[in-house]
Amino acid sequence: MRPLRAFIAFLFLALGVVVGALNPGMAVVDLGIWRLEAALGVVLLAALLGGVLLGGLAMVVAVVVPLRRELRRSMPAAEPSGASVPTASTSPSSSEA
Repeated sequence: MRPLRAFIAFLFLALGVVVGALNPGMAVVDLGIWRLEAALGVVLLAALLGGVLLGGLAMVVAVVVPLRRELRRSMPAAEPSGASVPTASTSPSSSEA
């Protein structure tokens, strides 16, 4: 699975280089109080990255947060003594060593 992820990351990196190379013209982004002049490829890639980040944030707010809230509500409350909820120890105990 790791080589596949590395290949996909390299593919997207190469795609970004191609987009930057094919769009060398200058573009001006005017945000009112701030003005940015950069290559068109850089502006396109920055806009794409910003859209991906905002979309991910919207997905977290719209899906993940409500699901976590629902999961917390649906879990039964543990007793204060903790005797009814067994826990599995992942660390080796001193008797096993």
